[in-house]
Amino acid sequence: MRLDTAVDPRLDEIIDRFFTTRIARADAMGGRYGELWRRAADATQGGKRLRPRMLLLAHDRLGGVEDASALNAAAAFEVLHTALLMHDDVLDRDLVRRGQPNLAGRFAAAALDDGLDPETSTSWGEASALLAGDLLISGAHVLVSEVTHPAAAALHRVVDDALMLTAAGEHADVGYAKGIMPADPDDILRMIEQKTAAYSFAAPLRVGALLAGGTDQVVEALERIGSRLGLLYQLRDDALGVFGAESTTGKSVIGDLREGKRTMLVAFAEGTEEWEAVRPLFGQAPLDAADADRLRAALIACGAVDRMQRIIDEVLREVLHEVAIAPLPTGLRAELALIAERCAERQS
Repeated sequence: MRLDTAVDPRLDEIIDRFFTTRIARADAMGGRYGELWRRAADATQGGKRLRPRMLLLAHDRLGGVEDASALNAAAAFEVLHTALLMHDDVLDRDLVRRGQPNLAGRFAAAALDDGLDPETSTSWGEASALLAGDLLISGAHVLVSEVTHPAAAALHRVVDDALMLTAAGEHADVGYAKGIMPADPDDILRMIEQKTAAYSFAAPLRVGALLAGGTDQVVEALERIGSRLGLLYQLRDDALGVFGAESTTGKSVIGDLREGKRTMLVAFAEGTEEWEAVRPLFGQAPLDAADADRLRAALIACGAVDRMQRIIDEVLREVLHEVAIAPLPTGLRAELALIAERCAERQS
C-alpha cells in the first residue's frame, strides 16, 4: 500500500452519510448552521485518508473479517483528523488548507463580502472553525459507538488516549512557539510524538489490530511502530513546511516561520551565528517572502537542514528495525517498511 493509492470507496460512503444526516438536521434548525456543516463536510475532501489507510491496512493484513466495523472506525479517525486540523488552523491563525480557503477562511471571506470589517470577519471564521471542530470530535465518538464488535468498548479508550496525547502535544507546541516554555530537541521530539504520531499512526494501527483480533504482542508492536512512523512523518512535514512547494504540499511555506514554530530545524539552528543574525524575523507577522528566504538561507548555512536530515535518516532506520523484528505477517511488515520509506522522502 502506498500513501497515494485508492482507499475503499465504502469509507467515503460512511463519511458522506454521516454529514448528510447532520446537514439535514442543521438545516431544520435554521440560521447558518447548515452552512457550517456543509463546510465541515467540504473539509474532509482532498486529504490522503492516511489514518483510515493505517487502520484498514492493519485490519486487513492481520486477517480481519469485520469490514463494517473497521470501515466505521476508519471513518471516525478521518472525522477526528478533520476536527483537529480545524482547531490547529485556529491556533495558527491560518485561513488556507490544502491550497484552498479552510473553513475559517471561507466564513471569514463570506463575512467580508457581507460588509463586515476584517477583524470581525476573522473572529467569525475562527469561531465557526472552533465549533465545527468540537462537533466533529463528538461525531468521531458517535461513529465509534456504531461499531459492532467485541472490542468496541476499547476503541473509545484508544480515541480518548489519542486525544489526551494530541492535546498535550498541541499545548506544548503553542507554548514553545510563544516562548512560554523552553524547548530543546528532545522536547520537540516528545511533542511531535504526542501531537501527531499518537492519533495519526499509533492509534489507527492499534484499532485495526484490535478489530482483527490481534494478540497483545501484535497490538503493542504496531503501536510502537506507529509512534515512530508518526515521528518520521512529522519531521518530514516540518521540513516541507519551510522548504516544500506550496503547489505540492497545499500548505503555506511561510506559516511556520511567521508563527515562530519551534520545529527541530529551529532547535538545531538556535544559538548559531547565522540564525542569531536573522532571529528577529522569526515569528514576525506579517512575514514577506524576502525575509522568509533569509530565514531559510540561515537554516541551511548553520547546518540545521543537514542535522534534520540525519535525524530523519536515523528515525527511518529505527522504524525499519522495529518492523523487521515485529511479530507480524510478512506482507504487513513489507508494507509498513514501504510506508516508512515513503514518509521519509515524501514531497506532499
